[in-house]
Amino acid sequence: MKTLADIGLIGLAVMGENLVLNMESKGYTVAVFNRTVDKVDKFVQGRGKGKKFIAAHSIEEFVKSLERPRKVMMLVKAGKAVDDFIEQLLPHLEPGDIIIDGGNTHFPDTIRRAAYVESKGFLYIGTGVSGGEEGALLGPSIMPGGSPKAWEHVRPIFQSIAAKVEDGSPCCEWVGENGAGHFVKMVHNGIEYGDMQLICEAYQIMKELVGLSADEMHQVFAEWNKGDLDSYLIEITRDILGYKENGEPLVEKILDTAGQKGTGKWTGVAALDLGVPLTLIGEAVFSRCLSSQKDERVIASKVLSGPKPAFSGDKKAFVEDIRQALFASKIVSYAQGYVLMREAAKEYGWNLNNGGIALMWRGGCIIRSVFLGKIKEAFDKNPGLTNLLLDPYFKEKVEAAQAGWRRVIGAAVANGIPVPALATALTYFDGYRSERLPANLLQAQRDYFGAHTYERIDKPRGEFFHTNWTGRGGETASTTYSV
Repeated sequence: MKTLADIGLIGLAVMGENLVLNMESKGYTVAVFNRTVDKVDKFVQGRGKGKKFIAAHSIEEFVKSLERPRKVMMLVKAGKAVDDFIEQLLPHLEPGDIIIDGGNTHFPDTIRRAAYVESKGFLYIGTGVSGGEEGALLGPSIMPGGSPKAWEHVRPIFQSIAAKVEDGSPCCEWVGENGAGHFVKMVHNGIEYGDMQLICEAYQIMKELVGLSADEMHQVFAEWNKGDLDSYLIEITRDILGYKENGEPLVEKILDTAGQKGTGKWTGVAALDLGVPLTLIGEAVFSRCLSSQKDERVIASKVLSGPKPAFSGDKKAFVEDIRQALFASKIVSYAQGYVLMREAAKEYGWNLNNGGIALMWRGGCIIRSVFLGKIKEAFDKNPGLTNLLLDPYFKEKVEAAQAGWRRVIGAAVANGIPVPALATALTYFDGYRSERLPANLLQAQRDYFGAHTYERIDKPRGEFFHTNWTGRGGETASTTYSV
């Protein structure tokens, strides 16, 4: 075994353990360290026994065990722990050494840390790593950003351990400077929230309105996984619905309160900051919040009344409508996510490769799907595409799904079944295709009560007007803010 390691990793929790096993399996020698030091020994004597690992019991020993330029990857809890380890590492590093944060870090923290580490003469990478425990071990999606000079040193390792698509291309490519990698991972997680919520709404409609059993829904999702919806999340939903405990579907015994770690919320906040209508992911986050109010909902269910679901019609045809609604809404969610990344690139000076991002998400990660190949094709054909809905393939798919999409939402509303993500996707589609929206009245209201001014359709854009609506307000106008 080599006396010095190719790369070192701090943090031997589930993701860290599996990622270093992945690295070692590709021929790399890996130094390992953990804040709870006895975990290092347990790992090298357990899952890592007989493999190319160098156990370190202090930061100093850990850094000394690395080849130059040293590559130190952290997979620790986002927040203070990352800053603490950076401070512990800096005194032991030399100019050109690389610190890598592979956790779910909020991108503004990565922007700050990259500037700080670079000011000390070192290089910094903030990288998203998606795929969970299995992905970390067998091949995750990796989204690195930070100091561009660091990429050449970590590229061979990252691309060798990343998931591969059919032609062998790795689901890992350089994203951009400072916080770009973690921003793209954040959007990935937000889209993941949206995909999961859409699937849950489809499940609830099939269960409560159509009256399908878990076994029947298992078959539906198995069939859906062979077509446009072929994806990891559809696949695991199929498996979940088919899983039984004591002969009964386990899913129906699980309490209906959803947790979250905050990345969906970060995505929504970023969208608000940048003025992007990220409505579907927002509804997915709020749906988790509503689910957490379980005790209140139990009380409300005994007080508030609504229609009792009753279905009469062709079940098979309606299930196909549900599939169309799910697919069209999924297109909207990704369209919104890409608009958010476009606006962030403008704001932070990143040169994001939209087709490359779709390729990184094509395998290894939680949102991996056949669908992402079509997104890559769309941006390869038109790198300046402003919205996925305008791409010929996606335009055709959404328009073909429209009738079924509207029938599903109409039926859900009429029968009192909540479909916030499916409904907001359609509302966004209708809003985006509207040449004129009622914001003219809204601007008149703002000008009436706050003298916020408005533009006119019979005057050039950028020219603002104020009306003294009451005759008492005078001619002074407020400053304007436009998203």
